[in-house]
Amino acid sequence: MADPNPSSNQPVDLSRKRIFTTGEAAQVCNVSQQTIIRCFDSGRLTGFRVPGSKFRRIPREELIRFMKANDIPLDALEGATRRILCVDDDPKIIELFSDILGDDPRFEVETCANGYDAGLMTHSFRPHLIVLDYMLPDINGNVVCQRIREREELADTKIIFISGVIEPGEVEGLMKSGADDFLQKPFDLDVLTARIEALLGLESRSGESNGRR
Repeated sequence: MADPNPSSNQPVDLSRKRIFTTGEAAQVCNVSQQTIIRCFDSGRLTGFRVPGSKFRRIPREELIRFMKANDIPLDALEGATRRILCVDDDPKIIELFSDILGDDPRFEVETCANGYDAGLMTHSFRPHLIVLDYMLPDINGNVVCQRIREREELADTKIIFISGVIEPGEVEGLMKSGADDFLQKPFDLDVLTARIEALLGLESRSGESNGRR
């Protein structure tokens, strides 16, 4: 039995969904619902059935795995907006991130001030990129980074470390913990934006931001 397809008159925000119907999975993959059902029934796409029915449900992580294995673009699943999580215990830095990145229509920004909350928000917010301070009040950023890298479903999450109190030799250790980039505090906002654009594969808007200070 096939799940009803989502109504075209009632669009669903698939970028935040954790569990997908076969109709929603078909929409994301741009294939027929019957193709998704055949893949599910053959074991190529795994999930579970709703108790008391024959309806199939597919977890987000499994759908992403299936799409990558079959070279299906993730654009429809992720949406156009890129989610950025900024982690820093300095309220002024957090305010700066919120003002600069939050005003950019390409980004949806969330913030937190410690490693524990960073872990929780990484799970719920599903950021495409994390700007992560090294020195946090509870656990250091490298530990946060290592825990993120241990989760297969977050393998594509980009991480930029920022720090003002660190020896040059320690930067290599931060990168080995799984980071994609590092910036020394204080940093130029245009440089940070350019690094974010590069890691997320976005077109540069540096020319538009030259007048921003």
